[in-house]
Amino acid sequence: MFKVFSRRSQQDLSSKVILRALDRSAERFGFPMLDNGFIYLAASRLSLFRSDHHWAMVFEIFGFSPRAGDPDLAISTIASKLHNRDKLSSYVSEEAQQAYLDKNPNNEMRTFWPISNHGWIDKDEPERVASRSRIRLRDEEIDAPDRTAYMSANIEIETDKPAVFELCRYLAHIRRDQVLATDAERRISIEPEMQKLMTLDEWHHPDLAGGQLPSQTETFRQLASVLEQRDPSLYTAPEVANNHWENWPEGGVL
Repeated sequence: MFKVFSRRSQQDLSSKVILRALDRSAERFGFPMLDNGFIYLAASRLSLFRSDHHWAMVFEIFGFSPRAGDPDLAISTIASKLHNRDKLSSYVSEEAQQAYLDKNPNNEMRTFWPISNHGWIDKDEPERVASRSRIRLRDEEIDAPDRTAYMSANIEIETDKPAVFELCRYLAHIRRDQVLATDAERRISIEPEMQKLMTLDEWHHPDLAGGQLPSQTETFRQLASVLEQRDPSLYTAPEVANNHWENWPEGGVL
């Protein structure tokens, strides 16, 4: 007995449709912008997932927003089908829920906090690290580094008290896996049966602020083909990696 697939289901897994979903998410501010003026980037990671019927890209972005007040880890998922979306109770009305879903059919963001205590932030200067403080990162307590330690991460400290975003970048240098997602956090918005195809710690990210869409980069055209064919060997790192925070100096300056 032959299994029949509709034309629509086949098309939904094509690289062309995947790129269209990525571009639409970028146009609607659902694709991560590494030079977001409100967030100091510290670390990033990208994973690709597939099942027989669906695809997903998951971005992990760790950084610091002075407006938020605490370093956080944003999990941005772009997928053909999203899992565990907010219930109606999270919205003021059914119309508001539907308006959000209509505007964001392929993208979702969830936030986690790898650093669980607050005493290390200076009370008088909340964007700076308190002297002689201890930080609880996941299940580990570590001392705040001294000025000389930052040099190993190529971070130049200009004042006696390092900035919170500088500490985040230092932690990303020495404890990268702890500031980025656990497997459960990474999978928060994807269908449970999805299998991971590949993970990238370095890639070429589109310059969204400059008007570049994901489909205009060879990197994301190849990644779309990886998802379509379920074949990681199709990705050849065709462009110079630029997702390190040093390449996005405008991040966090607003």
